[in-house]
Amino acid sequence: MGAITYTVAFEGVEARLVEVQCAVSSGMPAFAVVGLPDKAVSEARERVRAAINALGISLPSSRITVNLSPADLPKEGSHFDLPIALALLAALDILPKDLVSETVALGELSLDGTLVPVTGALPAAMAAAAEDRRLLCPKGVGAEAAWVGGTEVIAPASLSETIRHFTGQAPLSPSEPGEVATMTGGRDLRDVKGQERAKRALEIAAAGRHHILMVGTPGSGKSMLAARIPGILPPLTATEALETSMIHSIAGLLDEGGISRTRPFREPHHTASMPAIVGGGRGAKPGEISLAHNGVLFMDEFPEFPRTVLETLRQPIETGEVMVARASAHVRYPCRFLLVAAANPCKCGYMSDPARACARVPQCGEDYLGRISGPLMDRFDLRVEVPPVAYTDLDLPASGDASETVAARVAAARDVQTARFKGQDGMRVNADLEGQALEEAATPDPEGKDLLVRVAEKFGLSARGYHRVLRVARTIADLDGADAVRKPHMAEAVSYRLALSKEV
Repeated sequence: MGAITYTVAFEGVEARLVEVQCAVSSGMPAFAVVGLPDKAVSEARERVRAAINALGISLPSSRITVNLSPADLPKEGSHFDLPIALALLAALDILPKDLVSETVALGELSLDGTLVPVTGALPAAMAAAAEDRRLLCPKGVGAEAAWVGGTEVIAPASLSETIRHFTGQAPLSPSEPGEVATMTGGRDLRDVKGQERAKRALEIAAAGRHHILMVGTPGSGKSMLAARIPGILPPLTATEALETSMIHSIAGLLDEGGISRTRPFREPHHTASMPAIVGGGRGAKPGEISLAHNGVLFMDEFPEFPRTVLETLRQPIETGEVMVARASAHVRYPCRFLLVAAANPCKCGYMSDPARACARVPQCGEDYLGRISGPLMDRFDLRVEVPPVAYTDLDLPASGDASETVAARVAAARDVQTARFKGQDGMRVNADLEGQALEEAATPDPEGKDLLVRVAEKFGLSARGYHRVLRVARTIADLDGADAVRKPHMAEAVSYRLALSKEV
């Protein structure tokens, strides 16, 4: 007797189809799981045995062999419990083999037969839809998986419900997709007193996804400003929501309601390790830069992060993806994020205040910011000084535009970019501009061109820096509603590029 069903094995955000073959044959009683399983998969036989016994079904005194094909693909995770149980019950003629063979299943079994939610339901639903098969998963992740819409999703709460569904005793209705509401009532930019230049830089950064570095004394408002970026960013598009949610599904971060249209905002502590930031560890899980995909990665106390961690950011910033290479896995994750970094001007933080600065000024400032390498600093499009706010100004009325007003301008600029990049794969915002597309969209007028050339010659801009200034100028022009990049747009872009240069 034998039966077949299907499940998935995860390689990053990709779910690879795995055929679960079960054979019940004569011989010494045994229950073996083969096909390169890890410890959690090997232990599935005990959970499956206990769950089936809890239903009053006795396994025969026969040799039970479960093969996970392809056999050379590593199998990890507890989600293999349910497909193993399905294949075994079909092999025993308790479930119809034809229905089971048309199913992709994943789920962990409790000893009493209850199905426990697992990670990765969204990528699994994508794989099932691609193979034109139904998906069977625990009830807790049914709304998440149903968001794909390309396949029927059945989400029972227990193994007994699964049996009653397949045998027609109590068929289950397909799960309906759930969606988490977009964030409302976030923190307002008007809560930050003063810092108008920093607010303007955040608006430009949000409009074109330009990386920004804020440097200022402790308590000047850097963290307050960064915390208000989600309030001025537009909601995720349907495509972006699916991309981001697949990563969060692998990491187990999706709520039971389903998909969120709010852009992620990740703020790792400066003691975070390289695997935590870039990805890795057991199973090569996504790191903070991938969890921030299509959102914001805020790194406070930027120079305090380990040098090796900071340097690993250079390639992902440029390519928008990261390869997590380990001895047991080579996994690629997308990571197009807006990097917002904040730093004190020196170790003590008060280099600009003669009454509070240490005795090593100005050398301490050069040493401290020198922890940020030149190639990494070159990747920041916007560099802003955030001066301290006088306590007498804290009693003044709120100034500047509210987050809602700024968000409307950002959304309008994003709409312009969406229309500009229509039909161009890989380009969504001005930060993605390169090559011929950059020349066509961001070539300035003669006065703007002359200004950029003079700045490049005087301050020795790298080719990367030159192009990044053009991209920022294009975003400023989009916010201004201008078709062409002109000298005022270029001048503002240059001012942010040179804000922390010692020559200025």
